[in-house]
Amino acid sequence: MTETYTLHEDPRSGNCYKIKLTAALLDLPLDTRQYDIMKGETRTPEFLATVNPNGRIPVLQIEADAESHFLPESNAACWYLASGSRLIPDHRYAQADMLRWMFFEQYNHEPNIATLRFWFEFVGKEKLSDQQRAQIMPKKIAGCDALRVMDGQLENSDFLCGEAVTLADIALFAYTHVAADGGFDLGDFPHVQGWIERVCNLSGFVAME
Repeated sequence: MTETYTLHEDPRSGNCYKIKLTAALLDLPLDTRQYDIMKGETRTPEFLATVNPNGRIPVLQIEADAESHFLPESNAACWYLASGSRLIPDHRYAQADMLRWMFFEQYNHEPNIATLRFWFEFVGKEKLSDQQRAQIMPKKIAGCDALRVMDGQLENSDFLCGEAVTLADIALFAYTHVAADGGFDLGDFPHVQGWIERVCNLSGFVAME
């Protein structure tokens, strides 16, 4: 069965970038259809009816045997593309360890580091609500805590799950390598910096647009 893939994305999004990086490292062809989330292009009736009723991107569109499937959620899409590949460990425990880092990314890392990047770089500090301003410092503290956990892990291994790259690294690389956009100083996390360099040197690596 031959499958083709189209990524519905905003190229500025780290969650969208995860999927493109996964495809690139596996040398999988991936078409893209771009939307501007700042203009509400993922909230149109057409998008909600045909792509994702949740009104969010990324969404991986999978075409196979004249059928279309639309898979939202970045880490689920990465898993789909990487199934059976070197980016997912064979051993059961190693797979679970990889998944716990991917859950960590969604619960501890992305809500803080990615959110501050979005507020500072795309919304603009001057346009933040009072409620958002009140959340800046708590998110900064929580984001630094997440980076500190990663730094401790990477002190003893080249990648988050050992000596080989997995989806855990892709999931966490996306927003970590642009964390400075959200006011985080990666100079405080030297092992994270070394890991970023190793990911950038992987064969097939593509940079975020």
